[in-house]
Amino acid sequence: MTEPAVQILVGDLTEQTADAIVNAANERMLGGGGVDGAIHRAAGPGLLEACRRVPEVRPGVRCPTGEARITPGFALAAVHVIHTVGPIYGGRASDATLLASAFRSSLELAVERELRSIAFPAVSCGVYGYPVRDAAAIARDVVVEQAWALDEIRFVLFSEAAFEAWSDAFG
Repeated sequence: MTEPAVQILVGDLTEQTADAIVNAANERMLGGGGVDGAIHRAAGPGLLEACRRVPEVRPGVRCPTGEARITPGFALAAVHVIHTVGPIYGGRASDATLLASAFRSSLELAVERELRSIAFPAVSCGVYGYPVRDAAAIARDVVVEQAWALDEIRFVLFSEAAFEAWSDAFG
């Protein structure tokens, strides 16, 4: 098995052509701010309807922190949206474990569905407050921990600072 190509760039995740883009969602999966809101707006109303059809695992929770769910991409260039929930950063040891699980669950779901390419945002680094350099190191560790059966793993970042952090981590 060949190692997937890893690309790091600054750009608009909603414009990425890939088998899946990853949505930094909340546990309800019904839209929100930041990346989540941008993906919902770009995908159109079908995405919200698909998210509503994802069964709740407990009241108000469709995707627990650290897990991932998949829906169609609707009006996006990406075929699918993989929704994952990263932790709200609080400096706890469990934060790193949950963030790693969010990246890993997304990759596992992509492999399970036999997807070839996936594009991630900086999960948990926006309003959830995760330190960008720490998140980049966690993403790198998850990507290199096994030979993922994917052709491409892309990180599409919102700022030059995030780009530098990811470039340093993967450098």
